[in-house]
Amino acid sequence: MLQFLVRRLLLLIPTLVGISLVAFFVIELPPGDYLTAHVANLAAGGDTIDQEQLEALRRQYGLDRPLVSRYFFWIGKFIRGDMGMSFEWNKPVNELIWERLALTFVISLATLLFTQIIGFIVGVYSATHQYSLFDYIATGLGFIGLGIPDFLIALVIMWYAFSKFGLSLSGLFSQQYQSAPWSWAKVVDMLGHLWLPMIILGTSGTAGMIRTMRANLLDELRKPYVTTARAKGLLERKLLFKYPVRVALNPFVSTIGWALPGLVSGSTIVSVVLSLPTTGPLLLRALMNQDMYLASSFLMMLSILTVIGTLLSDLLLAWVDPRIRMGGD
Repeated sequence: MLQFLVRRLLLLIPTLVGISLVAFFVIELPPGDYLTAHVANLAAGGDTIDQEQLEALRRQYGLDRPLVSRYFFWIGKFIRGDMGMSFEWNKPVNELIWERLALTFVISLATLLFTQIIGFIVGVYSATHQYSLFDYIATGLGFIGLGIPDFLIALVIMWYAFSKFGLSLSGLFSQQYQSAPWSWAKVVDMLGHLWLPMIILGTSGTAGMIRTMRANLLDELRKPYVTTARAKGLLERKLLFKYPVRVALNPFVSTIGWALPGLVSGSTIVSVVLSLPTTGPLLLRALMNQDMYLASSFLMMLSILTVIGTLLSDLLLAWVDPRIRMGGD
């Protein structure tokens, strides 16, 4: 186990270096840069900017430097905890990210707990009551959840609530709390609005977890060791949770690698549809406007969280199921 951990930690260094290169240079792939998009937007509005101002802005933003020089300038500051300045917002990237990070974390964590708890309970019950009415209902809902995009579910629910009850379900706060300072009343108001994005974002994930848990547990329940344990008189509940369920939990543990960056990124399209003040729409806007330091820092942060999450998943999987250990102790 120790050798496995050391090998994985050593692999993190070249992995993160490669990720930083991709995260930075992928922003440079489209033609032009932030100023090109800025000038185009000004021209569309009937405004112009002279060449001297353009060159001054290019020097101010550091866009007159060679591409490689800009990369080392950015990664050097990123390592020290400084993500640079956002071109569009004219604010430090750290400030922009942390403004929305807490709300994104709350929504994503609630969605993760909803997905894992419902997926586990329904998946286990559906597998142990195969071909029952509940199993058919859970299977049908699972296919619906996997087949319908989250943003479409959000649009349908918003349309129905507004057309039938005159309710606006967009946003995470009521009108009077959107600009208000944090208080207990504002927290309660946020929790009252949290259920909708939690259910919408968790629909497809819950459906997938139910199907995966059901399939894995059914496969384990048909194996000879379960039959042997039953023949020896082991109680069904003790048998179920001590052996088959533990093995079938592998997919739940392995998804931590995806869930950790999801706590930061959120779901961009659903956030746009529901007007949620999360980090996803901010990243989308940065990519569209080629806001180099903001977009690159976002991508780098999400990649680091993915790598860390994958490491945690591997360690937990090695603990839950020793068969997957690489090299052993």
